[in-house]
Amino acid sequence: MFVSDILRTKGNVIHSGTPDMTVAKAASEMTGRKIGSLLVLDGEAGIAGILSERDIVRGLATFGAECLDGPVSQLMTRGVTTTVPGATIAQAMEIMTQGRFRHLPVMEGGELAGMISIGDVVKYRLAEATREVEEMQKYVQGQYD
Repeated sequence: MFVSDILRTKGNVIHSGTPDMTVAKAASEMTGRKIGSLLVLDGEAGIAGILSERDIVRGLATFGAECLDGPVSQLMTRGVTTTVPGATIAQAMEIMTQGRFRHLPVMEGGELAGMISIGDVVKYRLAEATREVEEMQKYVQGQYD
């Protein structure tokens, strides 16, 4: 299974903000949409960064509640790692595990194609493993076509 399989099912809706958006507005957006991160896009629709729940918590711990009135650019993670639709689910999982992040933008031909989460990856990997077990059971029972 591939990242493209996740996007085909999930869709390619990307929730985003701008670097000058306040952290409070971004947090409200994330809460309202029940998402764990917001992609931060620059004026040319390029990725400037990503703001995660973890970034907000670190900001609160470091700067206090006043960081909520500041711009997202103060807290966002820059140098965002991306993947491509042709990457396998296992490759996406490895990227996310090594980078210790839960959200991964998907780029295709220099354009933003979507975003996947670790929840998406685990869901698809579990479905893949379940299907493999079922196929093995059919094979062992002689029911394999």
